[in-house]
Amino acid sequence: MFVLGTAGHIDHGKSVLVRALTGIDPDRLREEKERGMTIDLGFAWLKLPDGREVGIVDVPGHERLIKNMLAGVGGIDLALLIVDASEGVMPQTKEHLAILDLLGIEKGIVVLTKMDLVGHEEIELVVEEVTELITPTILSGAPIVAVSALSGEGMPELVSAISSILESIPQKKNINRPRLPIDRVFTVAGSGTVVTGTLVDGALRVGQEIEIVPAGLKSRVRALQTHKASVDVAEPGTRVGINIVGLAASDLQRGDVVTSPGWLSPTSMVSVKLSTLPYLRRPLRHGTTFNFYAGSSQSSAKLRLLENDELNPGETGWAQVSLGKSLALVRGDRFIIRSPEVTLGGGEVFETHARRYRRHQKTVISNLSRGEKGSTSEVIQGILETYGSMDVKGLLKQSNLPVEQLGTALDDLIEEGKIIGIGEVKSRLLFTQKAWNHLADQVRSIVGDYHSRYPLRLGMPEAELSSRLKMGTNRIEIIKRLIGEGDLIGEGSALRLPEHRVSLTETQRIKIDDFLKSLEEKPFAPPSDLIPEPDLVAFLTGRKQVVKVAEDVIFSYRAYNEMLNRVISYLKQKGSISVAEVRDMFKTSRKYALSFMEYLDGIKLTRRIGDRRVLYRESAAKHD
Repeated sequence: MFVLGTAGHIDHGKSVLVRALTGIDPDRLREEKERGMTIDLGFAWLKLPDGREVGIVDVPGHERLIKNMLAGVGGIDLALLIVDASEGVMPQTKEHLAILDLLGIEKGIVVLTKMDLVGHEEIELVVEEVTELITPTILSGAPIVAVSALSGEGMPELVSAISSILESIPQKKNINRPRLPIDRVFTVAGSGTVVTGTLVDGALRVGQEIEIVPAGLKSRVRALQTHKASVDVAEPGTRVGINIVGLAASDLQRGDVVTSPGWLSPTSMVSVKLSTLPYLRRPLRHGTTFNFYAGSSQSSAKLRLLENDELNPGETGWAQVSLGKSLALVRGDRFIIRSPEVTLGGGEVFETHARRYRRHQKTVISNLSRGEKGSTSEVIQGILETYGSMDVKGLLKQSNLPVEQLGTALDDLIEEGKIIGIGEVKSRLLFTQKAWNHLADQVRSIVGDYHSRYPLRLGMPEAELSSRLKMGTNRIEIIKRLIGEGDLIGEGSALRLPEHRVSLTETQRIKIDDFLKSLEEKPFAPPSDLIPEPDLVAFLTGRKQVVKVAEDVIFSYRAYNEMLNRVISYLKQKGSISVAEVRDMFKTSRKYALSFMEYLDGIKLTRRIGDRRVLYRESAAKHD
């Protein structure tokens, strides 16, 4: 299904033409009928001779109502540019045509209305004027059809032209991420809140869970309507009314987007390809503020030109737009920028949630350009070259590619060695080779610094490195690859650089020897007066020569394991044990027996019940 949109100057007969085509009056507001002009969006639908139904959005032509026009024109497939044959091209004719051009609406028909008020020669003059107007635009070569909505003359030809052009337009893509930019919100007695808009990028179903972005409200689809007919499924490319469960009309507004939950997050900074209109009186300068329109949403905004300090009339360049409020945008969305009274330009969104780039950087411009019109693989590489690394979820947001298409391209790029993929497919972390090398350098620097601070430790705890680098769920895979590439060596739960070696001074060796000798002399009542400094204790612990069970109680590794095995054996036979029984078992003091049992409690080998201990669980016996 397709959607048509009218465009043109005020009082050039847009609404009358729609009524003649469809039999439906799109002027729904009392004020519109009294004033004889369209103030807000009107809607109707046309049934073509072959049975196809086409939605129609009728937009206002008054210059002060351009923002309402923009709310409806974004989702159309075919534009009807309306020109009054008795007046010819007027200011809003030019502005609406410029907007269609900037929004990339390639298919259109110029409709000369009120042909019954002029002669044949006057129509020919208007045709020449219109042809000259559209030639440098996206509608160049569009058919021009003269009609009279009152007499019906030319209407069959117009319907035929509409039908013929629609046959050449492909159906809207379905990438299973439905978006419906809301252009109307109202309440229906007995049903509740209803929103309308043009559905893109995916289907909606009755009963489906939905999210309203950027508000973050969750709801469910109670009912769907297309052209006043109830449907179970609404396909992309259709005008849709949604009866929403549990939300009041006051909770919603034009510009909100209805979508499936969990994937679309609002953004306040976008990277864009921006074109200015050729008839602007002055260049568009870096730092200019304006109003930003995309879909049915709008926001104040500020311009950051990335290539130059200004963009001359008719020029195109890369820029970033800082939005005054967050909007629900995706890559590929078209937009318009306006001063309060004048359309300045527009273009296409290339990055959402963009980081703030330094200006006048050739690498930034090169990466943006690379992803502009390339293949799927080139788009992915362009995004990753800009960001360095990104998870699959983030790449989906930035690329706006279907999941299957993105997955296939990623597999190919990883297999070809053009990018590096870490982790499972759905949570995969992606790196350019440059970004991976940078991560490896960071790791070597962090671990090297750790070695400098703690030269007697075998290595840096894996958990500490992961926390410092915020590795997240892909920690194990990242470390495994770093070890595999020779950047790190694993030492149990610690990590060290390949060149790191622990080197003891003669004084330290003497301290260690004396301490270990004292542990062997009194294995179950080790003296505390010879305990060395913490780094030496950590060194011995890492080498499995001692076990520290309390601040002033350290057993030799052999003594600890003997105590452990005998206590566990006793627990398996007797079921429980007291500190006194442990004391007597090893002919030691209560201090050592209590410290030992509290340590076992801490590592969940035993559990205290009253004055006795039991095995924490049966698998405790398998502790090493």
